[in-house]
Amino acid sequence: MKNFIYVGLLAILLGSCSPSTRITASWVDPEARNQNLSGQTIFIASLTRNLEVRTKLEDALADQASRRNMVAIKSSTQFRPDFYQNIPPEREIVDQIKRSGANMILTVSLIDTQSETRHVRGARTYSPYVNYRWYGGFYSYMNYWNPIFQDPGYYVTDKTYFLESNLYSLDNNQLIWSAQSETMNPGSIDSFVASYPSIIFEQLMKDGLMSRSN
Repeated sequence: MKNFIYVGLLAILLGSCSPSTRITASWVDPEARNQNLSGQTIFIASLTRNLEVRTKLEDALADQASRRNMVAIKSSTQFRPDFYQNIPPEREIVDQIKRSGANMILTVSLIDTQSETRHVRGARTYSPYVNYRWYGGFYSYMNYWNPIFQDPGYYVTDKTYFLESNLYSLDNNQLIWSAQSETMNPGSIDSFVASYPSIIFEQLMKDGLMSRSN
């Protein structure tokens, strides 16, 4: 029985440590397609009040941007920690971003969450087709179904986060790219930021906003 419990706990831990992220949809302004972001200065803003999430996600996104020959400026280094509790007027924000030297803004925001509880079966499963030979005696019946008594399975709750990433041009204050994604069971912010930023920049490349050589 201890082995069954160990296997169940291991499956839960592995699930929580291995977030699964996929892009569900993306859009790019036709006029911006084939625009090379290499050499651009990009302002990165994680739109959350959670300072830890904001800092770690922006750090990881900035790292991906710099690997692709972009200059990255993080909102966590430009805005006060309580920025999202008291957002300044639009003109003031835009002017501050422009003074940083950025000509692009990349935002990431959480737009929805969903939770679903499911049952993980044990070692032996029930079939509606009864094998009546096990009903011939109490001991045979008990011995056959004993694995289920020992290992009834367990319940896990899958949590899915739906995020949206947008890229704006500061030259005309227009949206030029957007991508929606879903991440299942991120476990921790550290495991999430280890994979999400590279997926976002890979999608930017697929949508024609940067070349693979960057």
